[in-house]
Formats: sequence, structure tokens, C-alpha cells
Amino acid sequence: MMYAPQEESIYNIVPPPPLVKEKALKHVSKHDPELPPTASTFNTKGSTVGAISNISGEAAAKSVPDKAGRNFGKPPGACAPDPRKRMQASQANKVATLAEVRKNNPDLLQPSQLKPKVRPDVPKKGDAPVMNLVSSKNFIAANAVEIILAAPKKGSDGARDYLSKQDFGKTPKYLNKVKADIDDEKAYIQNLMLQQEEEESRKVRPMSEDERQSLITGLKTNWEAVNKEYQAMAHLTKLDTVGKIRRKEQMESKLTQIEKDIERLSKKNIIIHSEF
Repeated sequence: MMYAPQEESIYNIVPPPPLVKEKALKHVSKHDPELPPTASTFNTKGSTVGAISNISGEAAAKSVPDKAGRNFGKPPGACAPDPRKRMQASQANKVATLAEVRKNNPDLLQPSQLKPKVRPDVPKKGDAPVMNLVSSKNFIAANAVEIILAAPKKGSDGARDYLSKQDFGKTPKYLNKVKADIDDEKAYIQNLMLQQEEEESRKVRPMSEDERQSLITGLKTNWEAVNKEYQAMAHLTKLDTVGKIRRKEQMESKLTQIEKDIERLSKKNIIIHSEF
């Protein structure tokens, strides 16, 4: 800023305008400064891009975006709310109050269509009611006579008469088909059961008399052998070991089972399996 000389003069009260220095011409690149550099290594560590990004130089945006607050986070107070961007009521969707509508546009309060009156008006104060009207009609008897003499109601012309259908009272076709399927299934199951019974009957045969007598003779021989061993230890009045007790119980069960088998073979008409 240039000032006037320090000589005492009235012209020095108002300072002269400052001299504006002209700026030199600034170089402006023809390339977009927002484009990422070619073969850049910025922000590539720890990403899936690789060690170098934008090798061809044709990328329109950064291959790896910047991460705000990566090292030490945002500075203190950066997350504080901006008082200039506080929550305000929406001015575009503001609804006018009832008082404003009455003042500015009262036509909106008029109904577009009036409902017809269903009930009569309330009688006025000066209207006198009709009194002393008495009827001699017996409404109960009159209603009974009216109902008795009334003709039955007729159906509408468009109503369908189901009694005049051709298949009225007949079994539907699909039910006949279902019944036939059920009968076929029952017959098939019955044939399977008969076949199983025939196969089972072929596998059995009556036991011959010689076989029965030979089995009875063998069982009696076994019974005598087991009974002989059982009688040999009958003198033992004290069974002080587990082996003696178990041996005695086994012999008694064998004798009982042989007696049951002999009794079963003593009957006639014994049927056995053909494989035995």
C-alpha cells in the first residue's frame, strides 16, 4: 500500500488507491486433475488390486478409494453436528392450518355433495302432536289371516331348477369309477392273500407215525439221562456255590422242557414244515 508523503497537506487526508499487482499467467494442464495417476501405488497395499493400479492409464476413477481416518481417525470435533444443518420443518410439504384456510380459501370448506335426509326434521316448538287416535283392528288376527291367504312365493325366472335335471337322483360317474377302483383293489389284495396261503400250505406236511414215535423215544432217552444226573446230586442238601445252583436250575429247566415236548408229540395230526 502506498501512502502520501508526510508533508502536512489537506490532500493527505484521503489516502490514494492501492496499486493492484497483476498476476502472472498460470499454467493450466489439459489433463483432468481428478483422474488417478498412471501406474499408481497409492492405497494398493492390503487390497485385491495388486501392487500397482491403473497401469494402462485409462481408469476414470481411483481403483482403490480413499479411506477417511485410516491412521489416527478423524480430528476431534469432526463428528460434531453442524448447527447450520439442524433438523427443520419441511417448508414444501407444510399443511395450512384451519384458520389459514378459512381466511385465504374458504371455498375448500364447502361440501361437494350433500347427503339426503333420512330422518324427518325435529318438530318445532309450536307443533302440536296428533292425539286420541284409537284403532279397533286386531293386528294379531289380521296378520294370521294375511299369512294364511297369501300365495307362495315364486322363484325368479333366472333361477335354476335342479329337480328337472336329467341326472337328478343318479350316482355321479366319477363315484362309479371310484367304486370300481376300490373293488379292483380289494380283489387284488384278496388274490395275494390266497396265493400266500397256498404257498404256506405247500410248505407244511403231516408228520408220519414212525417219525413221531422215534422223536418220543429219543426225548424219553434224554429225559432219563438228565434225570439220572439230577438224581445223582439230589443228596446235596447245601448248595454253597454258584456253579451247583446254576447246574441244578439248568437240569430242572431241561426236564420241564422235555416233558412239554413229549406231551406235545403225544397228540395226533401233527403238522410240521416241509423243510424239517
